[in-house]
Parts: sequence; C-alpha cells; structure tokens
Amino acid sequence: MWRVLVSDDMRLGDVKYPGVLLDYRPGIGREELLEIIPAYDALITRSRTQVDAELLKRGKRLKVVGRGGVGVDNVDLEAASRLGILVVNVPEANTRSAAELAFGLLLAAARGIALSDRKIRAGEWDRKFLGLELKGKTLGIVGLGRIGSQVARFAKGFEMRVLAYDPYIPRTRAESLGVELLEDLSDLLRQSHFLTVHTPLTEETWGMIGRRELYLLPRGAVVVNAARGGIVDEKALLEVLEEGHLFAAGLDVFAQEPPPKDHPLLNHPKVVLTAHLGANTFEAQDRVGEAVLERVVRTLEGDLSYALNTGFDPEALEALRGFLPLGEALGKLLAQITRGRPEVLEVSFLGRFEKDPEPVASAVAKGFLSRVLGEEMVNLVSARPLLKDRGIRLVTRRQEEAGEYTRLLEVRLATDQEERRARGVVMAGKPRLVGIDDYALEVVPEGYMLVCVNYDRPGVVGQVGTLLGEAGVNIAGMQLGRDVPGGRALFVLTVDEKPSPEVLEALRALPVLERVDLAEV
Repeated sequence: MWRVLVSDDMRLGDVKYPGVLLDYRPGIGREELLEIIPAYDALITRSRTQVDAELLKRGKRLKVVGRGGVGVDNVDLEAASRLGILVVNVPEANTRSAAELAFGLLLAAARGIALSDRKIRAGEWDRKFLGLELKGKTLGIVGLGRIGSQVARFAKGFEMRVLAYDPYIPRTRAESLGVELLEDLSDLLRQSHFLTVHTPLTEETWGMIGRRELYLLPRGAVVVNAARGGIVDEKALLEVLEEGHLFAAGLDVFAQEPPPKDHPLLNHPKVVLTAHLGANTFEAQDRVGEAVLERVVRTLEGDLSYALNTGFDPEALEALRGFLPLGEALGKLLAQITRGRPEVLEVSFLGRFEKDPEPVASAVAKGFLSRVLGEEMVNLVSARPLLKDRGIRLVTRRQEEAGEYTRLLEVRLATDQEERRARGVVMAGKPRLVGIDDYALEVVPEGYMLVCVNYDRPGVVGQVGTLLGEAGVNIAGMQLGRDVPGGRALFVLTVDEKPSPEVLEALRALPVLERVDLAEV
C-alpha cells in the first residue's frame, strides 16, 4: 500500500487507485508536516509547501514529490536527486485557461465590454460606443511559448494576421502556426493593432513594453498583459492611454499584487481588469490535481517518463559539485554575449572525469535558459526538454586530453549570425573562466562582466577605464587576452554595478573598441 500525503489545497478528481492510501491535509503546518512525513511514500503540493532539504531528509520512505502546476521552485531538486527522490509536475495543465483569458481580455478591451457593463449598472444606457473588430487586424505576440502559441491559434480563427517576437523560438515552430516571426521587437510593434505579451518576468523583460514601445504601436491599438506584472510599464501605459494613443488595455496582472486601492489604472474607463485569474478555471484546476496525482502514482509504480530528475546519480552530483556552477555560469555568459537566434549549444568535456559529466551539460542548458525564462522557471532537470522545445540542439562531446589542465569544460554557442566559445575549470572547488573564443584569460565568472574586443593598441584600457570612472562605475578586476602583439585582443572587466544603457552606448562608440558585450553571471 502506497501512502500519499497531499499538503496543499487542490482538486484531485474522482479516480481511485488500488493500492494507494490518500491522506488529504491541505494547510498542514510545517512542524506537523516534518513530524508525519516519515510515514509517507509520496508528497503532493502546490506552491505553499516548501519542500526543502530538511523535509526531504525527514521523509525516510519518500520516493516521489508531485508539484501541481508549472514551476518547481519550492522544491529543492538537487537535494531530492541526492536522496533518490523523484520529482514530477504538470506544466501544461494551465495553458488553455491562461490563453483563453488573454484572448478574452483582448476581446473585452476591443469591444468596451467592461466599460458598458459599468455604465449600465450606473443607470446609463450608452449605445454610442464604437468598438474594434479583430478580423483583418494584426496581432503582435511577444513570447511564442505554450500560451503564446495557443493565443496565435485563437487569433487565426478570428482571421487575424499574427506576428511574433521570440528570439528563442525556431522558425519552424512559427511556420507551423502560420505566424510571421520577426527579428526585431520594434518592427512587430509598428505593425500590431493588438499586442499581447507571454514572456516570463526577468531582468530583460521587466519594463520591456514602456512608453517608447507603446508609442511605436499604431494609434488606436489595444494592449493586453496576462503574463506577469511589470512586463508592461504601468506608469507608461497610463500616460499613453490618457494621451489618447491607445484605444484600450486589458490587464490580469500587476507589478504589485493586489495593486493599491488608489492605483490609477483600477478605475480607468479604457482598462478591463481581472485579478490574476489566468489559471483559475474549474477545468484547469481539475487537470492540475488529477494529472499530478496520476503522475505520482505512475511514478511510484515505476513509470519514470514524467520524472524531472531521473538519471541523476547522487554520487555523480557530489563529484561534479564544482563543475555544475561552472557549466551554469558559462551558459549564462554565452547567452548574453552571442548575437543571433540560437541553434546549437555544444558542451565539450576535456580530460578525465571520475563520474559521468552529463549533468554538467544540463547545468549549461539551465544557465543559458535562465537568461530567457528567468531563474525560477528553469532548473537542472527541466533545462534539456525546455531547450528542445525551442528547437535548440544540445550536443555533448568528450576528449581525453585537456592541455595544461586536468579537466576542462568548453561550451560553444552557434546562432544564425555567429558562434562563440567559453572555457572554464574548477580551482580549489571554485569555477574559473579561462578562455573566451581564441583568447586565454582567467576570471572568476560572477557579477557584471564587460567583454570587450579591440585591436591591441596602447591606451585602450585607459580610455575605457576613464569613461567608466567618469560614469561612477567602479572596476573590480581586469583580465586581458590577445592572439599576437599588435593583433586583435579581448579583455574582460568585472564591475561593481551594472553600467547604464547610456554608458554602454558610449563604450561602443569608442573607436578603439570593436565590440562590447555586457553579461551578468
């Protein structure tokens, strides 16, 4: 008899599984959970329960953890893997509901449904309002993942032209949906009568739709954000609505939730609102609960097809402890300094590794995707399938010789425009970057890094240092690599704070520099 504990509120459906004893304890406290977990073979949670190393170690019989929903950020995957506990989730369960809500907001904003509703309830029968049809209009989608793709299908049914901007989605995905994939966000905005965003919230996407972007939209456009609060700049959205450039907007999310009662968008006549309800349908909640229970039971029975962390040997993870953060750092670095649409991520293991180093390739993929999806949306075990979803090939290769090092990790990222390489080693248990492209150097890969390419001439570093100093950006360290004296050179500056866009622009305008890339590792 398998004993399964459910610690959070969810709808599990009516299916009964022979040999499974289900204990439904939503809202159970931390101390009581720690006390009773040794008696269970599986634990099912949503986001409330923190499944950390302490809880997992207490679970002497624990074999499976099921997370109802997309993310597994409340589950310590590394600790679970070390203890041999499998983790499953149901990332696809909310897709349809979230896409339907986004499209519902788009329709409601276009036809003034919320505005008319409020007027009728106030006793005003206003038939003068003129809305917008969707047929023949252009919908711009920022982020063509699962939800964005479903919104595109809806739009095609309404006979809309659909454009998309997503630097990490292959053209074949867009073509299969009948969507035009554009290389430049500004090009998409200029053509979009309707705009909807479906990206995770990251440093890159925070405020990505601001005043400039909103004014690039044709006059009378409609904007919808049912993804994450903060992607659309709320202050800028209010200003552009007030100035009459936008027809209307639909919001399911806010930067602060719930928003303050005096938030000016809450009572704006041109805005239709919902309270972060993307996943809140009976059907979606039923799918989440039923699917996670089924997957937990099937995993207990030996079906590993849903397990996120299958294949990781706990001893291998321990032996590779220093190389996992190194791989993640190299993936992050290349994601930020390589231009173009990614096609191939190649990971090479040089030298003799005591254990199978394949988990390091997963760490590289995790680091690469964390710049796209956000740290909380990708982990060591979900990285490979997420990379595959985006049509990016992950290739691994091995070589016995590592030159002057005992073990060396090299990562190559090839895009439709260029390829770049980064090499690293582990010294005293800590990651070290020892090369970029054909240049040798030694840098601790952390914080903000300026990667500069120039011709080897006197005074280059001095000019860069002077510019940064005048801008108040402190240089923490510098490493230089070059091919031959007087030839091309590459140097890396680590700085204490992120340079502003204006500082980066000024650096790139220096005639002594051929190229400047900023990375945060």
